Amino acid sequence: MQSQFKKYYPYISPYDPCPPIQVKWYNTPPQLYMHVQPAGLPQFSPYEALRFGTLWPALYGPYPMVQEQLREVDQL
Repeated sequence: MQSQFKKYYPYISPYDPCPPIQVKWYNTPPQLYMHVQPAGLPQFSPYEALRFGTLWPALYGPYPMVQEQLREVDQL
């Protein structure tokens, strides 16, 4: 399976007055890589499904900043 996080390198002008962003990242949804949902996919428990927003782990697409915040809360 491919990663759902992609990156690209934008053109950086020598005349740009602002400091450039060297690498830009974007997120593609996981359902782009699954053409037909196969039968018998593993499922989250009801509690986990509500927490992650989907019943199937294969269709879960994390938000990186939210995941970091959740880890910080779990450590407190």
